[in-house]
Amino acid sequence: MAAMDDGALGTRVEDPPVAGPAGDEEGPGFEAFFLANHLALYRAPWLVTRNRHEAEEVMQDACVRVWSKWPKVASVPDPQGYLYRTAMNVFRSRVRRAKVAVRKATRTLPPDDLLAAVEERDAVIRALAPLTPRQRAAVVLTDVLGFDSEHAAEALGVRPSTVRVLAARGRQALRDAMGDER
Repeated sequence: MAAMDDGALGTRVEDPPVAGPAGDEEGPGFEAFFLANHLALYRAPWLVTRNRHEAEEVMQDACVRVWSKWPKVASVPDPQGYLYRTAMNVFRSRVRRAKVAVRKATRTLPPDDLLAAVEERDAVIRALAPLTPRQRAAVVLTDVLGFDSEHAAEALGVRPSTVRVLAARGRQALRDAMGDER
Protein backbone atom coordinates (compact mmCIF):
# COMPACT_ATOMS: atom_id res chain seq x y z
CA MET A 1 0.00 0.00 0.00
CA ALA A 2 1.12 3.47 -0.77
CA ALA A 3 1.46 6.02 1.97
CA MET A 4 1.06 9.76 1.56
CA ASP A 5 2.54 12.52 3.62
CA ASP A 6 -0.21 14.80 4.87
CA GLY A 7 2.26 17.67 4.74
CA ALA A 8 0.53 20.11 7.04
CA LEU A 9 0.53 17.91 10.10
CA GLY A 10 3.53 15.81 9.17
CA THR A 11 1.59 12.59 9.57
CA ARG A 12 1.42 9.74 7.12
CA VAL A 13 -1.96 8.67 5.73
CA GLU A 14 -2.16 5.23 4.15
CA ASP A 15 -4.40 4.41 1.19
CA PRO A 16 -7.42 2.34 2.09
CA PRO A 17 -6.85 -1.38 1.63
CA VAL A 18 -8.01 -2.90 -1.63
CA ALA A 19 -10.95 -5.08 -0.72
CA GLY A 20 -12.81 -7.73 -2.65
CA PRO A 21 -16.59 -7.89 -2.70
CA ALA A 22 -16.78 -9.50 0.74
CA GLY A 23 -14.37 -7.00 2.29
CA ASP A 24 -11.27 -9.18 2.07
CA GLU A 25 -8.63 -7.09 3.76
CA GLU A 26 -6.13 -9.86 4.50
CA GLY A 27 -3.45 -10.88 2.07
CA PRO A 28 -3.07 -9.46 -1.41
CA GLY A 29 -6.20 -7.78 -2.71
CA PHE A 30 -7.90 -8.46 -5.99
CA GLU A 31 -6.70 -5.18 -7.45
CA ALA A 32 -3.06 -6.19 -7.06
CA PHE A 33 -3.82 -9.63 -8.46
CA PHE A 34 -5.63 -8.08 -11.43
CA LEU A 35 -2.85 -5.61 -12.18
CA ALA A 36 -0.27 -8.40 -12.05
CA ASN A 37 -2.22 -10.73 -14.37
CA HIS A 38 -4.54 -8.84 -16.70
CA LEU A 39 -2.08 -8.31 -19.57
CA ALA A 40 -0.99 -11.93 -19.65
CA LEU A 41 -4.61 -13.00 -19.31
CA TYR A 42 -5.56 -10.77 -22.25
CA ARG A 43 -2.92 -12.44 -24.43
CA ALA A 44 -4.23 -15.98 -23.83
CA PRO A 45 -7.78 -15.41 -25.16
CA TRP A 46 -6.38 -13.21 -27.92
CA LEU A 47 -4.32 -16.16 -29.13
CA VAL A 48 -7.42 -18.36 -29.00
CA THR A 49 -9.91 -15.91 -30.55
CA ARG A 50 -7.55 -13.86 -32.73
CA ASN A 51 -9.90 -10.96 -32.05
CA ARG A 52 -8.93 -8.10 -29.76
CA HIS A 53 -12.48 -7.20 -28.76
CA GLU A 54 -13.50 -10.80 -28.06
CA ALA A 55 -10.32 -11.32 -26.00
CA GLU A 56 -11.05 -8.19 -23.95
CA GLU A 57 -14.59 -9.36 -23.24
CA VAL A 58 -13.42 -12.84 -22.25
CA MET A 59 -10.75 -11.33 -19.98
CA GLN A 60 -13.24 -8.95 -18.38
CA ASP A 61 -15.87 -11.65 -17.83
CA ALA A 62 -13.27 -13.94 -16.28
CA CYS A 63 -11.99 -11.20 -14.00
CA VAL A 64 -15.50 -10.30 -12.87
CA ARG A 65 -16.21 -13.94 -12.04
CA VAL A 66 -12.97 -14.31 -10.11
CA TRP A 67 -13.54 -10.97 -8.34
CA SER A 68 -16.98 -12.11 -7.21
CA LYS A 69 -15.36 -15.16 -5.55
CA TRP A 70 -12.11 -13.48 -4.56
CA PRO A 71 -12.05 -14.47 -0.87
CA LYS A 72 -12.22 -18.16 -1.90
CA VAL A 73 -9.98 -17.79 -4.96
CA ALA A 74 -7.29 -15.95 -3.01
CA SER A 75 -6.89 -18.99 -0.78
CA VAL A 76 -6.50 -21.59 -3.57
CA PRO A 77 -2.96 -22.78 -4.27
CA ASP A 78 -2.88 -21.27 -7.79
CA PRO A 79 -5.21 -18.26 -8.19
CA GLN A 80 -3.62 -17.43 -11.55
CA GLY A 81 -4.45 -20.92 -12.86
CA TYR A 82 -7.99 -20.49 -11.58
CA LEU A 83 -8.21 -17.21 -13.47
CA TYR A 84 -6.99 -18.79 -16.73
CA ARG A 85 -9.34 -21.75 -16.35
CA THR A 86 -12.22 -19.34 -15.75
CA ALA A 87 -11.26 -17.41 -18.89
CA MET A 88 -11.24 -20.57 -20.99
CA ASN A 89 -14.61 -21.59 -19.52
CA VAL A 90 -15.99 -18.15 -20.42
CA PHE A 91 -14.65 -18.56 -23.95
CA ARG A 92 -16.17 -22.03 -24.36
CA SER A 93 -19.48 -20.80 -23.02
CA ARG A 94 -19.50 -17.91 -25.49
CA VAL A 95 -18.74 -20.30 -28.36
CA ARG A 96 -21.61 -22.59 -27.32
CA ARG A 97 -24.02 -19.66 -27.10
CA ALA A 98 -22.89 -18.43 -30.52
CA LYS A 99 -23.45 -21.88 -32.06
CA VAL A 100 -26.94 -22.07 -30.64
CA ALA A 101 -27.69 -18.56 -31.93
CA VAL A 102 -26.49 -19.52 -35.41
CA ARG A 103 -28.59 -22.70 -35.37
CA LYS A 104 -31.63 -20.72 -34.26
CA ALA A 105 -31.01 -18.07 -36.90
CA THR A 106 -30.68 -20.69 -39.63
CA ARG A 107 -33.51 -22.76 -38.14
CA THR A 108 -31.53 -25.94 -37.85
CA LEU A 109 -32.71 -26.50 -34.29
CA PRO A 110 -35.82 -28.61 -34.03
CA PRO A 111 -38.71 -26.65 -32.63
CA ASP A 112 -39.15 -27.51 -29.00
CA ASP A 113 -42.25 -25.45 -28.54
CA LEU A 114 -44.57 -27.81 -26.70
CA LEU A 115 -47.16 -25.07 -26.47
CA ALA A 116 -47.43 -24.99 -30.27
CA ALA A 117 -48.10 -28.74 -30.32
CA VAL A 118 -50.82 -28.34 -27.71
CA GLU A 119 -52.35 -25.47 -29.68
CA GLU A 120 -52.32 -27.53 -32.90
CA ARG A 121 -53.96 -30.47 -31.15
CA ASP A 122 -56.55 -28.10 -29.66
CA ALA A 123 -57.24 -26.63 -33.13
CA VAL A 124 -57.85 -30.12 -34.53
CA ILE A 125 -60.17 -31.00 -31.64
CA ARG A 126 -62.10 -27.75 -32.10
CA ALA A 127 -62.35 -28.30 -35.86
CA LEU A 128 -63.70 -31.82 -35.40
CA ALA A 129 -66.11 -30.84 -32.59
CA PRO A 130 -69.06 -29.71 -34.79
CA LEU A 131 -69.08 -33.03 -36.67
CA THR A 132 -71.39 -35.80 -35.58
CA PRO A 133 -69.62 -38.63 -33.74
CA ARG A 134 -69.99 -40.93 -36.77
CA GLN A 135 -68.63 -38.29 -39.19
CA ARG A 136 -65.76 -37.57 -36.82
CA ALA A 137 -64.93 -41.28 -36.56
CA ALA A 138 -65.06 -41.71 -40.34
CA VAL A 139 -62.81 -38.69 -40.96
CA VAL A 140 -60.30 -39.74 -38.31
CA LEU A 141 -60.16 -43.35 -39.49
CA THR A 142 -59.84 -42.54 -43.19
CA ASP A 143 -57.95 -39.23 -43.26
CA VAL A 144 -55.89 -39.25 -40.09
CA LEU A 145 -55.16 -42.94 -39.64
CA GLY A 146 -55.21 -43.80 -43.35
CA PHE A 147 -57.72 -46.68 -43.24
CA ASP A 148 -59.45 -47.58 -46.46
CA SER A 149 -63.26 -47.59 -46.39
CA GLU A 150 -63.44 -51.36 -45.93
CA HIS A 151 -61.25 -51.40 -42.83
CA ALA A 152 -62.91 -48.25 -41.42
CA ALA A 153 -66.33 -49.86 -42.03
CA GLU A 154 -65.22 -52.96 -40.16
CA ALA A 155 -64.02 -50.82 -37.23
CA LEU A 156 -67.28 -48.83 -37.13
CA GLY A 157 -69.57 -51.78 -37.80
CA VAL A 158 -71.13 -50.21 -40.92
CA ARG A 159 -70.92 -50.71 -44.69
CA PRO A 160 -67.96 -49.25 -46.64
CA SER A 161 -70.31 -46.97 -48.60
CA THR A 162 -71.58 -45.52 -45.31
CA VAL A 163 -68.01 -44.72 -44.26
CA ARG A 164 -67.39 -42.93 -47.58
CA VAL A 165 -70.58 -40.86 -47.20
CA LEU A 166 -69.86 -40.00 -43.55
CA ALA A 167 -66.25 -39.01 -44.36
CA ALA A 168 -67.34 -36.90 -47.36
CA ARG A 169 -69.97 -35.06 -45.29
CA GLY A 170 -67.50 -34.60 -42.46
CA ARG A 171 -64.86 -33.14 -44.81
CA GLN A 172 -67.46 -30.80 -46.31
CA ALA A 173 -68.47 -29.64 -42.84
CA LEU A 174 -64.81 -28.99 -42.01
CA ARG A 175 -64.33 -26.99 -45.21
CA ASP A 176 -67.44 -24.96 -44.48
CA ALA A 177 -66.34 -24.31 -40.89
CA MET A 178 -62.85 -23.24 -41.98
CA GLY A 179 -64.10 -21.13 -44.89
CA ASP A 180 -62.16 -23.22 -47.42
CA GLU A 181 -64.05 -23.37 -50.72
CA ARG A 182 -62.50 -25.95 -52.98
